[in-house]
Amino acid sequence: MARINKCIELIEQDQAIFSMSAPALTYECGVEMSQTWADMIQFDFEHHPFDTVGLASFMKGLKDGGPTPSGHPTPTVITTVPSNCMTVEEVQYNAWQIRHVLSTGAHGILHTHTRRADAVAMFVAASRYVFQKAGRDKGLPEGLRGGGGQRDPAAIWGVDPVEYLQIADPWPLNPKGEIMLGLKIEDRFCLPDADNIAAVPGLSFAEWGPGDMGMSHGDPDLHDPPYTPEMNQAREIVKNACKQSGLAFLCSWQDPNLTVEERARHALYEEGARILHVPEAEIADRIRKEMGRKMPW
Repeated sequence: MARINKCIELIEQDQAIFSMSAPALTYECGVEMSQTWADMIQFDFEHHPFDTVGLASFMKGLKDGGPTPSGHPTPTVITTVPSNCMTVEEVQYNAWQIRHVLSTGAHGILHTHTRRADAVAMFVAASRYVFQKAGRDKGLPEGLRGGGGQRDPAAIWGVDPVEYLQIADPWPLNPKGEIMLGLKIEDRFCLPDADNIAAVPGLSFAEWGPGDMGMSHGDPDLHDPPYTPEMNQAREIVKNACKQSGLAFLCSWQDPNLTVEERARHALYEEGARILHVPEAEIADRIRKEMGRKMPW
């Protein structure tokens, strides 16, 4: 069958993924954004109220307004959660946040402050159903999602609840999976073990979180270029960890000395980004055509 998650297809085709934020978590906003030119919609629960009721309404609006111009049920929707991924215990105690997001029909989680590989492995487990076995021989704990919440997300995805149980699993660990799990390797404590953190089975993308990375190095105003040598080194560490493990690199480039289009091109062609925020559809259009994208948008 065709993919539910269009961004997985784009990663497989080595195409750029253009992301934007949702301005509101309402049904009406979902209907309005169902035909967006963007491939991915992100929402920040790290710093904003954890409104999964609103997220569920938004997802229903996306579904009712769909399908997308590419023929998918909805754009790909990724959120953060209020907790971080610093320790195994933190992830275990807050696994309910991951369950609640995924039970709305969202397509994945971008977890924050991912400092330890064992905590990341627990994050992957928290996103999976108990019966899934792939990766268990590589140190992944047993899945933490249980039966009972599959009907609503299955309706958003347009599949039977039984099928949802099988495909609501992280890709590419499960080749048939439709869930994307990402990491913010975003402070100085993450860097020494970045290679092992990015190598945990079940991940598909990661970013270096320049705002928090800068704060971690003592400067609250280092979110955007020009960066210090220390920040450039941090970005290279995370980027190389992504490359080594085959993860898509999420990175935007807000250099005030460049035009908006020059920033996008720098992120893609100089920094190796495959997921980025671009505010203008026309810029995304030009880049998609240049990259030979075949998926409609």
